Amino acid sequence: MVSYVMKIGYARISTKDQNLDLQIDALKSNGCEKIYTEILSGNNPERPQLQQMLSNLRQGDIVVVWKLDRLGRSLKNLVELVNNFMTAGVGLQSLNDFIDTTTHQGRLIFNVFASLAEFERELIQERTKAGLNAARARGRLGGKPKGLSKDAQAIACAAETLYLDGKLGVNQIIKQLGIAKTTFYNYLRWRNVPIGAYTKK
Repeated sequence: MVSYVMKIGYARISTKDQNLDLQIDALKSNGCEKIYTEILSGNNPERPQLQQMLSNLRQGDIVVVWKLDRLGRSLKNLVELVNNFMTAGVGLQSLNDFIDTTTHQGRLIFNVFASLAEFERELIQERTKAGLNAARARGRLGGKPKGLSKDAQAIACAAETLYLDGKLGVNQIIKQLGIAKTTFYNYLRWRNVPIGAYTKK
């Protein structure tokens, strides 16, 4: 088990018209011993301070940010960064998103984010003609079911991921996702997930 020992902050604003003080004060209050700061758009892949921080991270460090959007350029990029952190034994805490990958609950919540990133990738693929034809060939209907919003589709993907992972019972999953059990099973059917093989309650 990793023992987390040193907190390192990362603060970023997009323009000089904004102010880093709020983020820096919060990071210091949270015990950060070193803080990297940057004035760059989140869409800019060239973030030297972030790269310097990443190169200096050691096993046991915890990266602390004001919000997740200060760190990642996109959900996909954020998931990649945090997966690299966890592989290297580095934790992540977001003060305003209530994410803390040094805890079991925090890792679970981030796994839901990861499943949403994967779902976003799948949606893009399915929008192509070949993807839709392949879905029909597997007995699926193209497009989204009537009345199922984009947010609901994302939750359905998260429900499938947690269900197939098998580490949580159904009641735990629906509590984490904030949905009813009937809705949960409807989502699994929409995702064409076989129901019954998973017996954990």
